[in-house]
Amino acid sequence: MTTGSWKKSSHSQNGGDCVEVRADLGAVRDTKNPDQSIRADVRALVNALRSGRLS
Repeated sequence: MTTGSWKKSSHSQNGGDCVEVRADLGAVRDTKNPDQSIRADVRALVNALRSGRLS
């Protein structure tokens, strides 16, 4: 699941303490462990945060 385009936060520092999101919003991974991604519905998470359901 490591194929595809990944986006790292613009707030990320050079230390590698960051989570990357796959461009299709279907997975996340730790920058330090790029071969171990996790399937996730990032779009649903963002929508829930915006609506206040996870505040």
